[in-house]
Amino acid sequence: MSKIIFLDVDGTLIDYEAKMPDSAKLAVDQARANGHKVYICTGCSKAEILQRNLCELDGMIGGNGAYVEDHEHVVMHQGLSKEDVKHIVDWCNERHLGFYLEANSGMYCNDYMLEQGPDTMMKYALGKGANTDHAKDTANAFVSGFIHLQGEDLYRDDVNKISFILSSYQDHLDSKSEFSELIANTWGGKGELALFSDLGPTGITKRHAIETLLDYLHEDTSNTISFGDAKIDLSMFECCSYNVAMGNGGKEIKEAADYITDDVNENGLYNAFKHLELI
Repeated sequence: MSKIIFLDVDGTLIDYEAKMPDSAKLAVDQARANGHKVYICTGCSKAEILQRNLCELDGMIGGNGAYVEDHEHVVMHQGLSKEDVKHIVDWCNERHLGFYLEANSGMYCNDYMLEQGPDTMMKYALGKGANTDHAKDTANAFVSGFIHLQGEDLYRDDVNKISFILSSYQDHLDSKSEFSELIANTWGGKGELALFSDLGPTGITKRHAIETLLDYLHEDTSNTISFGDAKIDLSMFECCSYNVAMGNGGKEIKEAADYITDDVNENGLYNAFKHLELI
């Protein structure tokens, strides 16, 4: 029976140097050739995904669930209001925090992101196991993908979510108070070692997006499989029938998984697909 497969991107489908292992591409290609459907389910917005050299897919869930697409048909798109964006932009600028607006049309950053982004992204890549040269290349490539805007040009109405650099963990805690009507997450590290926080619309989760897509496809959860490596992927695990954690994943995702495979760079996705007889 054909399955509907949901893949996190960073740390699952691609490694932390933003490269897709050949084995992962082979796994997805063979699974789709066998009649299974494969979707990415990521925190990235479409503009960021288009910068990645990914394999062919059946569609995507982006912005941690804010955007749902099936074969280039937009199933659902629910982002931040322009008023919310203005509030967040002004709050981050007052604190001198680098941020970027994640929209399907592009990734838009402020002055502080150009200053703070390279060092922060290097820390992120180094923390995920990249060597210094690769971490520097990854950081520079990431920041070069931004569109730099200033002033009121940052008050956009097409934003899925906003990520900002943490000068300390207190910034995240303060954002939860300041934007209590929104969803606040952290990424780039565990607990108080997180490098970024992000803010997105209430009610938007990977689980909600998967349920929306399944309703559109007239499918239920019985034939779904999800793959993830981080706490943000737990909402996928809540609604899918079978859940796989990557070997490079954190403690919480591994404890919630039905199966733990190898690291992303150690044929993790391919080995899991073989184990599940998808290929």
